[in-house]
Amino acid sequence: MSRKLAKPSYDQALQILRSQSFDVTPFNGVANGMLVSRHGVGAVLIPGQSKEEPTAFAIHPGILVRGEVARLVDRGYQKFIKSSQYELPATASQLQAIHTFSEEVKSLLGDVSLYNESIGTTSDLYQYDRLKGREAAQPAAARPWELTGGH
Repeated sequence: MSRKLAKPSYDQALQILRSQSFDVTPFNGVANGMLVSRHGVGAVLIPGQSKEEPTAFAIHPGILVRGEVARLVDRGYQKFIKSSQYELPATASQLQAIHTFSEEVKSLLGDVSLYNESIGTTSDLYQYDRLKGREAAQPAAARPWELTGGH
């Protein structure tokens, strides 16, 4: 029978990350947020709401662009790094850096590693150009069972 291991508290998690050569600094954009970064990749951690999850991501891992953690956007044909000012095509080395960073942080914090996340980088947002706006273009479905006009 497997036993559950106790996850480190928020302060312990930050100390563990510091001991593993991660840069941990306060982040002004999120209340109680700490920017955890290494090798050009970062994420913002906040205290969790329960003992089961003492630490949570306020901003998921992404490439650091001018001090901002950029989102990873998937457009179907390519992934992009999107910040508030820039949108750049993601390179293979950037995707690998995000994936490695995510796996290291999750393992140090005692989080579960999911299969789909362990085989590759998952995006924050999926925007396929062929599907964009399609949901608004469809008319309401006809209701043949309702009586109309003179019946």
